[in-house]
Amino acid sequence: MTNPRSSAQPDVSVVILNWNTRDLLLECLRVVEANTDGLAVEVLVVDNASTDDSVAGVRHGFPHIRVVESATNLGFAGGNNLGAREAAGRYILLLNTDAFLRPGALGRLVALLDANPGAGLCGARLLNADGSFQASHTAFPTLTREFLILSGLGRLLFGQHFPSQGPDRASGPRQVDYVEGACLLLRPEAYWQVGGLDAGFFMYAEEVDLCMTLRRAGWSVWYHPEAEVVHLGGASSAERKPEREGDLYVSRVRFFNKHYGPVAARLLTGQIYLLTALKNLLHHGLRLLTGGRRGRQVISLDRLAAKLRAARS
Repeated sequence: MTNPRSSAQPDVSVVILNWNTRDLLLECLRVVEANTDGLAVEVLVVDNASTDDSVAGVRHGFPHIRVVESATNLGFAGGNNLGAREAAGRYILLLNTDAFLRPGALGRLVALLDANPGAGLCGARLLNADGSFQASHTAFPTLTREFLILSGLGRLLFGQHFPSQGPDRASGPRQVDYVEGACLLLRPEAYWQVGGLDAGFFMYAEEVDLCMTLRRAGWSVWYHPEAEVVHLGGASSAERKPEREGDLYVSRVRFFNKHYGPVAARLLTGQIYLLTALKNLLHHGLRLLTGGRRGRQVISLDRLAAKLRAARS
């Protein structure tokens, strides 16, 4: 790929974690190579034990790109940490396979970290495939906010982007609580000071945990509204409903236990059980009344309990 200073340290090491998203991965690589913004870039693909011929596709279409293969699925945190350990760049970009850089995005993120030496991490403005705004940065979770999310009341009361902040460009780049994990530019010394991503989070909440940990260690977290990235969302977990619902709950409980203590985690767990029971009743009723045309599958209480028990063991 284009690398104007190939003999020097790369400006950015792009780490792309893949699990069974071959076609998206190949498109992501094409987009990265087209949008280096004149920076010296190395790309590393970390494959989380895919079974869909992803590795062969990269080696055939992009033989110059390094592939790091894991024998097992290490999850989001473990896989990205594996790639970050191999990175040589001044900065590390963790990029999902379903996240596509728009022109200028990478350059703007790098310029932001260059201008703010106390910044440990910055994130981009995420867009849906149609160009509309997607949740990009959010306040840290609280029990009240989690109740509003779980119950669905948050969006009814505060709009469609809740709990994320809305599509406001006016204030420019700014410090925030946390940014979404589809596209994260990291300062390596900050990342490794806090131990990287916590591999105890197999899926979901990893970026929330990382941002809180960085901020507590004295680093700032930034959001750049003019660095745009199209994010399709949920590519690796699209076929795992309602299992991914349970994975999300497990990660949120773990986050609360880690950062707010066991009492807060138990209160959140109670909310999750109560509202999951109500959702099961509601959606089961909708499916019966509409012959299956309405209502979705919700994780069962037995399956939810099993996941939460396994996470505690």
